[in-house]
Amino acid sequence: MFSLFEKAVLGMALLRLLSGCIEIAAAMLMLKANQIEKALVINSSLAIVGPLILIATTTIGLFSIADKISFGKMLFVLTGVGFILYGVRSS
Repeated sequence: MFSLFEKAVLGMALLRLLSGCIEIAAAMLMLKANQIEKALVINSSLAIVGPLILIATTTIGLFSIADKISFGKMLFVLTGVGFILYGVRSS
């Protein structure tokens, strides 16, 4: 079944599924803890996971199309990812 998908797309999708599972697990931990302080700690730890998954999926995608797009366009994509990470970090 997995041979139907391109390897890069499969890798990106699996990373996103992993990210979703981590988010669901964190929500369940928050409910189990039932304390605002612990829920905030769990939530703030998710701030690490999101950008890491974003970087990993973008990297997989960029490496798979590196021969198809120009260096300038790749630079624009990387700059955009950098702006996203900067915006998330500063809030």
